[in-house]
Amino acid sequence: LELKRMSVSREHRGRGLARALCREVLGFARARGYGAVVLSTSMVQVAAQRLYEGQGFRRVGTSYPSLLGTALNFQIFHYRCDLGDGT
Repeated sequence: LELKRMSVSREHRGRGLARALCREVLGFARARGYGAVVLSTSMVQVAAQRLYEGQGFRRVGTSYPSLLGTALNFQIFHYRCDLGDGT
């Protein structure tokens, strides 16, 4: 399952909503038999990286979004959370 574009509005940040949303996605995927959840985030989204790593995601790769991104060394980080069999 791919998690795309998860965001919490600025005025609601710091309340644990992103953690709760992430746990909900992982539970949803696990309950439906998915083996993993994957996502991508940029190098500048440090809070997002900490959130995902804290939820069990591990960085599995990096890429550049474009030629300009390569020239600017702007990286996209790819993450994966293996779900196992839920037992």
